[in-house]
Amino acid sequence: MQIYWYIPSHTDGPHLSTMYRARVATLPYMRQIAQAADDLGYIGVLVPTGSVCEDAWITASYLAPSTERLRFIVAVRPGQSTPAMTARMASTFDRLSGGRLIVNVVCGGDPVELAGDGVFLPHAERYAQAGEYLEAWTGLLRGDKVDLHGEHVRIEGGELNYLPLQQPHPPLMCGASSGPGQAFAGKWIDTVLTWGEPPADVEQKVVEMREVAAASGRSVDFGIRLHVIVRETSEEAWNAADDLIRYVGDDDIRAAQERLGRSESEGQQKMVALHNGSRDRLEVSPNLWAGVGLVTGGAGTALVGSVEEVTERIMEYHDIGIDSFILSGYPHVEECYRVAELLFPKLPFDPVTKELDAARIAGGW
Repeated sequence: MQIYWYIPSHTDGPHLSTMYRARVATLPYMRQIAQAADDLGYIGVLVPTGSVCEDAWITASYLAPSTERLRFIVAVRPGQSTPAMTARMASTFDRLSGGRLIVNVVCGGDPVELAGDGVFLPHAERYAQAGEYLEAWTGLLRGDKVDLHGEHVRIEGGELNYLPLQQPHPPLMCGASSGPGQAFAGKWIDTVLTWGEPPADVEQKVVEMREVAAASGRSVDFGIRLHVIVRETSEEAWNAADDLIRYVGDDDIRAAQERLGRSESEGQQKMVALHNGSRDRLEVSPNLWAGVGLVTGGAGTALVGSVEEVTERIMEYHDIGIDSFILSGYPHVEECYRVAELLFPKLPFDPVTKELDAARIAGGW
C-alpha cells in the first residue's frame, strides 16, 4: 500500500465555502505541509492542477528542496504544451530531485476552463491527442531520437541531452472513467486513478480496466483519491464532517453544481450523481460521505468514521485492487498528522525511510 498526501495550492482551512479562518496557499504554508508529510513517512504528495491553483511544476520545484524523500505527483496536460517541453521539465525535475517525480496525465474536463487555456478539442479527440503526445514524450525520455507526424503532434529529430534518473521514464498516473479514457490508460498509464466512489463501483472499474489493459498486452496498478475525516470515535468524526460544511449555503451549492455539471469528465459526473446537489443523503456508502462534492470539484467524497471504521473501508478498497491512496483533509497540516498517527499503525503501509527510498531508486518504481 502506498499512501500519499495533498498540497492545497489554492486555499485551505477548517471550513468549505467561506473565507472565515481560510489559509492562503503561501510558500511557507505549503512547505509546512510538504515537510510534515515527508517527516511522517508519506510516500508522496499530489500537487493539483487547474486554473484555481498555483502552477504545479513551479510549486513542486519550490517544495522539493525542502524535503528529503517525498515524491511529487505533477500534471502534464497534453494540448497545453509540447512533448519536448515537458519531457525536458520532467527529466530535469527527476534528476535534480533524486528520482522523485510522478507524472499525472490530465486531459481536462471543464470546457470553459479548457477554452480559457486555448484547448478546443472534443473529449475523445483529447485522448487521441494525448496518445500521440505520450508516444513522443516517452520516446524522448528513453533517449530515442523522435520523429512523429501525427494528426495532433508533429516532431522532427527530437531528442534530450539529459535523461531522467527513473528509466525508462518517471511513472505515469491518470484518471480514467470513460471509454476513450480507459483505452488511453490501458496503453500508456502505470497507475489508473479513480475518485472515491462506493467500493462496488470501484471494483467494476478495476475489472473493466484490467481487461482493457490486457488487450494491449499490459497490466496496470490502481489508485484512489479520497478525503479522510478520521477521529477516535465515530461521533467525533461525523461532527467534524458536519462542521466542515457549516458555512455551505444553498446558493453555494447551486453555483457549484452548475459549474460542475458542465464538465465533460465522466468521473466528475459520477461524483455529482452521488448527491445531485442534495444534502438529504450524503452518506452514499458505509462511511463514505459526499459532502465535500456539494461545493468542490474533483475528489468529492470523504471516508468518515472512527479509526476502526476508516481502516476497514480502506482495506475494502485495497482488497479489490487499490494500492495507491491519495488522501487529504481539512486543514491539511493538522489532518496530515492525524491520518499518520491514527491510521498508519493499522494499515499494511511502511512509512518511507531513507533505506526504503534508496531501495526504490535502485529497483525502480
